[in-house]
Amino acid sequence: MEKLPLTDTETVLFTKMVRKVNFFARMNMGLLEKILNWLNYYQFAKGDHVCRQGAPGDSLFVIAEGKVSVNVKNGFFSLSKKVAELGPGNIVGEMSLLTRAPRTATLTCEEPSKVFVLLADHFDEALRQNPAFAQEIKNLAAGRKFELDHK
Repeated sequence: MEKLPLTDTETVLFTKMVRKVNFFARMNMGLLEKILNWLNYYQFAKGDHVCRQGAPGDSLFVIAEGKVSVNVKNGFFSLSKKVAELGPGNIVGEMSLLTRAPRTATLTCEEPSKVFVLLADHFDEALRQNPAFAQEIKNLAAGRKFELDHK
């Protein structure tokens, strides 16, 4: 994994991608600009893990380039099973920004990939700076949790 510089091109790309997610769609540009200051951008090699199942859920990932597989292991002695493949524009871990629940899957790069990473601590700071937006996010999270609990 290699940290990359974040250029204007990447910030525009990130903004376009996250505007499709409820968490960010309602965010005003001033708040989004603050988040861009905290954003990290990484290059991963084929076979690298972006995150591992069971690890702390402390960040959001946005796939900018490449292909990433989502693998789940259902027991200590079981083999992991590929449940999805993600590519540019796919976002993983938005609920971890709020719940900090352990990761439910391992993300493995199927090819060289570039990924935006936003740490939950930085997202928390953005919420502290905008109480109205924080309340919207809490409402969205409650609705999403209800949907997941009743599937």
